[in-house]
Amino acid sequence: MNMVITTLQDQRQVTEQLRREAAIKRIMVSKAIEDIMMYITEHEQEDCLLVGFSSQKSNPFREKSSCTVI
Repeated sequence: MNMVITTLQDQRQVTEQLRREAAIKRIMVSKAIEDIMMYITEHEQEDCLLVGFSSQKSNPFREKSSCTVI
């Protein structure tokens, strides 16, 4: 009996997940690509990987100074 309840609960969860997924607004891939390209173009001057950093200290990817033990 317990196995049937677990299976029924599992099926209810699956059904609820499928309902949530079915309710998601979908757009065509070509439209999504256009939107992504427009966003990239509008924000490229703010992209530090394209234009660089204003100073070396503001670069979080810089090599850390090494500590030498004497």
